[in-house]
Amino acid sequence: MADTEIPGDLRYSREDEWARLEDGHVFIGVTDYAQQQLGDVVFVELPEVGSRYDQGAPFGVIESVKAVSDLYAPISGTVTEVNDELVERPELVNESCYRNGWMLALEPSDPSQLDALLDADAYAQHVEDRKD
Repeated sequence: MADTEIPGDLRYSREDEWARLEDGHVFIGVTDYAQQQLGDVVFVELPEVGSRYDQGAPFGVIESVKAVSDLYAPISGTVTEVNDELVERPELVNESCYRNGWMLALEPSDPSQLDALLDADAYAQHVEDRKD
């Protein structure tokens, strides 16, 4: 676990997405654990601004040299912004998954859903429980 970064100021889904509330919007990306498991990210497919997603619904796809995986909305909301830089530089997910490699921002339809996500300690345990 020492080599996996899990910031204490974020919330986490069991599907390995992180969520950060900032100025009324929730920024979302994949965790350090997820990007390590995927390997080198070569493609990210993100939704259009204005798209609406329910909590747990797939919102995009991430492709690496190892696998293709769906991305899931950790909370319900409407997309207000997408990180267009990932189209040209999908490797940002590997280089800076919590900062430059963010994927989208949502206007939450129910901000209390953030409280139901895992905190850093619970997510760390979730990751540890899945290790062989």
